Amino acid sequence: MIETTLSAADLRSPPTVPPAMPVTEAAEYLRRPEVSVLPVLDDGSVVGVVTASDLVAMVAETDGRPSVRTIMSSPVTTVTPETTVDEAATRMRTAGVKHLPVVDDEGYRGVLSAADLAPYLPRHHLDIEWRDDPLSIESDGGREHPPDDRRADSIM
Repeated sequence: MIETTLSAADLRSPPTVPPAMPVTEAAEYLRRPEVSVLPVLDDGSVVGVVTASDLVAMVAETDGRPSVRTIMSSPVTTVTPETTVDEAATRMRTAGVKHLPVVDDEGYRGVLSAADLAPYLPRHHLDIEWRDDPLSIESDGGREHPPDDRRADSIM
């Protein structure tokens, strides 16, 4: 079996944010339909990621205006360009995450999402359980769908 590495995958490069950025500024980035994750970089190193789910949890749990540092998911699970697609899928499943920052010796390179893996893996490799909310990825242009095929992308 030929192992495909992430260096062959088309990585996205979403905006990156510093840990001290106000959450309101991070939220402005996440309002863009093409941005689903914000890697948090401190001196060029990935120290966390922020997603819309982090913002929702923050709004539900606090009254203040925290910085990105207080809501980011950390420590962050990362992969390298040499990581195989199968290993990346395994890391997503194990960590219960939908995004993996890709880093190498020179630093941050981009983000790999569960949807990016769809063309490379059989469907059963992409089932991810995140906080008791299962996510399944189907190979239909990289769109993420809940397992019962309800379309969550119309909620914005």
